[in-house]
Amino acid sequence: METENTNTSPKYDDIISKSVLIQSGSPARYQLTPKKENIGTLTRMTLGEKHVNKINKTILLVGETGSGKSALVNALVNYAMGVKWEDDVWFEIAEDEERSQSESQTSDVIVYQIFGFEDETLPYSLTIIDTPGYGSTRGIEQDLRVSHRLFDWFRSEDGVHEINAVGLVLKAGVNRLSDRLRYIFDSVVSLFGKDMEKNIVALITHSDCVTSENALNALEDADIKFAKDEDNQPVHFMFNNHQTTQKTQKNMAALKSAWDLTTNEMSQFKDFLEKAAPQKLITTVAVLNSRIRLTACIQNLKDRIEFTELKQGEIQQTQELLKKYEQVMKNNEKFTVEVEKVYKGKETISGGRWGLFFYEGAVCCKVCEENCHYPGCTVAWSPGSCEVIKDGRCTVCTRKCPASDHVKEKWIYVNKTRKVQMTNEDMKKKCEKIKADCEKTTSLLENLEKEMEELQKEKDRLLEKSFKHVVRLEQIALNVDSLSTYVHLDFLIEKMKEKGDAEKVQTLEEMKRRVDAGSRAGLRYK
Repeated sequence: METENTNTSPKYDDIISKSVLIQSGSPARYQLTPKKENIGTLTRMTLGEKHVNKINKTILLVGETGSGKSALVNALVNYAMGVKWEDDVWFEIAEDEERSQSESQTSDVIVYQIFGFEDETLPYSLTIIDTPGYGSTRGIEQDLRVSHRLFDWFRSEDGVHEINAVGLVLKAGVNRLSDRLRYIFDSVVSLFGKDMEKNIVALITHSDCVTSENALNALEDADIKFAKDEDNQPVHFMFNNHQTTQKTQKNMAALKSAWDLTTNEMSQFKDFLEKAAPQKLITTVAVLNSRIRLTACIQNLKDRIEFTELKQGEIQQTQELLKKYEQVMKNNEKFTVEVEKVYKGKETISGGRWGLFFYEGAVCCKVCEENCHYPGCTVAWSPGSCEVIKDGRCTVCTRKCPASDHVKEKWIYVNKTRKVQMTNEDMKKKCEKIKADCEKTTSLLENLEKEMEELQKEKDRLLEKSFKHVVRLEQIALNVDSLSTYVHLDFLIEKMKEKGDAEKVQTLEEMKRRVDAGSRAGLRYK
């Protein structure tokens, strides 16, 4: 490791000996060398050793590239370490955004754990969660993976089980939220339950620490939900990004003033973290589970309704043929007709392993011949650990079959039709079978009509189930009107209109209007 003599305080000699010199000067900049672990596409950076009896506070940071998130992470770490102006040194755990592009390309989530500096300035250790993967050019599937990585981290034994603050990071000069930034904020806020709102704060970077009116107005205009103080003003903290600027005789006074103002804001943020009640992530896990099951249920519903409608089409075609050839059949004349028969087929999908922990595929029920979780099953190694399986049984497929009846493979079931030729003998056999299965007085046409009615009842039942999922999600989620919910609303509205349920159509259209007002930016961005 490269080191050079500087005028830095000797109290950091041990840390400096384990660090890499980035730039000598005033201040001298050093890259810390935390223990690095790659857990799938989540990266964990740990500095120091965790003490079981010490309090830990967790901060989740959200913001787009260029907002100053990396600099803010470093500022939090230096504050926790007790670095002062006169120490003339600056430590970095997060690489600056230009140098960290490769890390951001491979990591959905980066977790920084800072141990061993308790009681320097903070009476607790810090866990900082960064989400560089949100809103990337890799699309909605990538955003689902980020959500799943957070979900895994929240529910894992050595992960995070409560959060003290969600920091919305944006520049002081922002006058309005970009489509990208609004989408990122909306995506993360939508992960949490309603009780998280009072822990969401604005962290404003590149600030002169005097005013942040533009940025706060931009958040208010975008209807972003976050904490308010006793005067009903948005809770926010301001930070400048000049800590790594080299000191000269000319800029010394300005840099010292900026340092002091940022230190004061850090102190206020520390007070907020101490006073704010941590939010347990049980509700968040419930929100994520509900969203995953909702999406899986509606996707499964779409497939089942499509299959039902194809069956209805097959029955209607048979009814028309029976009426057309009724007299011909009575006369025992020979004929051949072609009908569309509906069946379930299989289709290969892309999928596979990513690192040690990531497996992408589809969870399918072999008994019901249905797709229970596709697309989006990017976490579970096996059907039994998939989110749609609860208490050992599937929450999605028709028969709610046990996990053992499911597979996770690189194929899905698809609804298909094939043309089949039927002769007058085939039609007679079909009639005789129907008569054998029901009362002799029931005609084939009457039986087909009854089957149509049963199929319609099944469609109605599936629609009711999906509607209840949406209502439940709205009850527990802080921001239910997210892009992941929006993409299903048109489908539900159309089918509820066909059913003639005006009340539910109105409820869904009101939800869609709220989405239109709050997430148009996200839709444009995506």
